Amino acid sequence: MKYIVQICRIFVGVLFIISGFIKLNDPLGFSYKLQEYFSSDVLNIPFLEPYALAISVFVVVLEVVLGVFLLIGYKKKFTIWMLLGMIVFFTFLTFYSAYFDKVKDCGCFGDALKLTPWESFTKDVILLVLILILFIGQKYIKPILKNLPNSIIALLSFIASLWFAYHVLLHLPSIDFRAYKIGNNLQDEMAVPEDAAKPVIEYTWTFKVSGEEQEFVTNGSYPNVEGGEYIDVETKEIDPGYIPSIQDFTIESAEEDLTTYFLEKKHLVVVAMYNVYNSEKEGLLKLKNFTDDAIKKGYTVIGLSASGDEAKQQLKSNYNLNFDTYLCDEKVVKTIVRANPGIFILKKGTVVNKAHWIDIEDIELKNLSELERDIIAKEDDGTAFLIDGKISSEEESKTISKDDILEVFVYKETEIAQKKLDSINSINNTYHTSLIEILLKEN
Repeated sequence: MKYIVQICRIFVGVLFIISGFIKLNDPLGFSYKLQEYFSSDVLNIPFLEPYALAISVFVVVLEVVLGVFLLIGYKKKFTIWMLLGMIVFFTFLTFYSAYFDKVKDCGCFGDALKLTPWESFTKDVILLVLILILFIGQKYIKPILKNLPNSIIALLSFIASLWFAYHVLLHLPSIDFRAYKIGNNLQDEMAVPEDAAKPVIEYTWTFKVSGEEQEFVTNGSYPNVEGGEYIDVETKEIDPGYIPSIQDFTIESAEEDLTTYFLEKKHLVVVAMYNVYNSEKEGLLKLKNFTDDAIKKGYTVIGLSASGDEAKQQLKSNYNLNFDTYLCDEKVVKTIVRANPGIFILKKGTVVNKAHWIDIEDIELKNLSELERDIIAKEDDGTAFLIDGKISSEEESKTISKDDILEVFVYKETEIAQKKLDSINSINNTYHTSLIEILLKEN
């Protein structure tokens, strides 16, 4: 019994630390999962939804700390009773979710490992058995160190867990397990290979034959029942087949789906706000300078939100933003960036950078050359003419006598030329692609 208890102790302690740390790395994501559980469609306790983040932080910190306590043998009675209480609660939760098919993923291991509801329930039942063994054989659980060192380790584990949760909430998860992580190409994550496994659906047909109801099971084909009267059909998914990592990502306007159009952009800055009204005001104030600078440097800038058109227009007006916000599912926007607002940057659909609004200033955007910029769907206004610093036309330049001209500059693709052109185009709402500057002699 002694050795069985020690094996259970190590297994349970390590599993709680791993599970807790994964969720501790993304407490905001776990809070979204708790909101799903608290909703009226699942446990019907919506009054807890506003407290989901606080509960999330408490639970994940407790999970890590209890795992450490168990391994070092600190306050074993308290630890085992708390472990037992937690696992009984989670076992009930996963059973409820699996039996009533309410939540598809329990979030036990965050986005690092997806478990089906029944897999989650099975895992919790196994843990419950192991913790019951620890409960029965707790006399074999001894502290690994003396009281003071054990207490110091326990305290440090609590402080470190709390600090880490605070850190990732103010920034972004330190380890990104999601399909939208830096380096992933969204088109690839959404693609379904030609040889991918197809869904397997079972069809149960009910017919009335000779006055009695009979059932016929097929894979989708309509059964040939001689003399039978069709009554009903029910479907059951046997195998979901291949499921891409990203399923619901879209960029939509009121008129059309622009997902492919924007994912083909060479340099795209996306401002993610799952709910405009819930966005941090301080973060929204930071957007103006950042997005203006991005546009000036040649980036395409858009917003993504699940909010309605009225809210988006109000946002644009209130903060004088110079980009349009498109529609995307709220759950998807929450998944992309754990911030409201947050920034992510794409290069032809590949995520190259992400940031919490607090860290917007840390994103360095280079000044894109003409070759790096996307072709703008706007008529080329040709060459801009500057005569003594004033915008002029080619016709005006031709009227100037050669004797009055001091110097002529023909700007090619240089940083100076681009800055001058950006300024001219911005002020005059034009799209000049080259520049000739004429300096006149003083009278």
